[in-house]
Amino acid sequence: MPDSLKPVRVRFAPSPTGHMHLGSARTALYDYLLAKQTHGQFILRIEDTDVKRYVPGAEEELMEGLRWLGLEWDEGPDKGGPYGPYRQSERKEIYQKYAQQLVDEGKAFYCFCTPEHLSRVREDQQRRKIPPHYDGTCRNLSREEAEERIKNGEKYVIRFKTPKEGATTVHDHLRGDITVENHTLDDYILVKSDGWALYHLAAMVDDHLMKITHVIRGSEWLPTFPLHAMLYRAFGWEEPVWVHLSVFLKPSGKGKMSKRESAELIKDGYSIFIKELKQLGYLPEAVVNWTSLMGWSYDDHTEFFNLPDLVEKFSIDHLNPSPAAINFTKFDYFNGLHIRALTDADLAQRVKPFFVEQGYQVEDAQLLKIAPIIKERIGTLDEAVPMAGFFFKQEVTPVREELVAKGLTAEQSAAAAQKALDLLSSYSTIDLNVVEPPMRELADQLQLSIGQLFGILRVAVTGQRVSPPLFESMEIIGRDVVLERIKRAIAILQ
Repeated sequence: MPDSLKPVRVRFAPSPTGHMHLGSARTALYDYLLAKQTHGQFILRIEDTDVKRYVPGAEEELMEGLRWLGLEWDEGPDKGGPYGPYRQSERKEIYQKYAQQLVDEGKAFYCFCTPEHLSRVREDQQRRKIPPHYDGTCRNLSREEAEERIKNGEKYVIRFKTPKEGATTVHDHLRGDITVENHTLDDYILVKSDGWALYHLAAMVDDHLMKITHVIRGSEWLPTFPLHAMLYRAFGWEEPVWVHLSVFLKPSGKGKMSKRESAELIKDGYSIFIKELKQLGYLPEAVVNWTSLMGWSYDDHTEFFNLPDLVEKFSIDHLNPSPAAINFTKFDYFNGLHIRALTDADLAQRVKPFFVEQGYQVEDAQLLKIAPIIKERIGTLDEAVPMAGFFFKQEVTPVREELVAKGLTAEQSAAAAQKALDLLSSYSTIDLNVVEPPMRELADQLQLSIGQLFGILRVAVTGQRVSPPLFESMEIIGRDVVLERIKRAIAILQ
């Protein structure tokens, strides 16, 4: 870790308005990495003031998603901390106080314009082909008139009095200086008529009061970035380091990825939602590895990272503002790498829920024997079930056509299976090292290829053409069950 890095305070501030997606996961990951690397704090703040879009259970899902990814926070709604409360819905009075300060200092104003008036203004601007913006009707009302109208019960919002002259320059850590002409900016609403602050004011006040040093967020905030910096400057506060991350593109590389596309993706066994990725059998380690590289790189060749690696190597100086296409092929590749990096015991425990969910009675001891022989053969945890479900079945029912070896008739296949049954019956146990050599010799004697004989036995014993290694599987299943299954297969062939 570079000595120059002071402990940072970063916040992940999601709105509980739906499922946690990859974009949120990446933001939280970068926050976490920067906090851990500098021995700073990672704060979870819930921005839940949009009552209309609030989804019950979404906050719990966000927390579960973060914990599943291994991104534990230091302060938050469930843990408390020195700068709480950590839900914006519990901070209404704080925002009103700061909004009032801006009004008192002439940096914000009360606006009484009705929705009908604003709609007429917008239609007129569209007719004249000028960008829609607030027309300034209430901008220069006297304080006395405004207070009189409030006293008379008129509804109002509080708007920021954006300077109309000159230009404003803001600095993004990835993109450098961004300069905008002030006359192109609107008088943005800071507080709605119901008294709730909008993101623009609430997030800036919270970031200042919570001593946030680095604001890492999506590039969708770039258009209102000048306003956010202006608010900091209006209060005379020191600005954080602003970091606006790259946009996620659809897998095709054409157009921004949106939540709406997830319905199409799920048909191919993919998703952009963290909860669904977990259900689809992806490892949190793979999600972390994959998303870390969508917008950041360590060098031009290192790709395999676990969380401790990333804490050590991550740097916001190596973030890339260019859009990142979501590459699920790469994701599958990383998931395979991380599955193979697991210990057998860990893999056994991770695949167990997928078997249980499909109704299998699973024994841990048996699963521990199965884990090493499926590890190289599965790309996602849920693939363990079709690959190895036969271990936990009372009996398997092979398809007759699949029992017939290539180039043989059903009768010839049954005869070969009978010879194999006689040979296996002569051993007291099925031990891989003991029975495999004589079975290979048997294939020679029967003038069959290894593929022909072992193919018949594979379908007989597992009920499927593709399985983990045959003799390791037979050893785990046990002699008596193996012999019963081969007898059943012979009966099917006959």
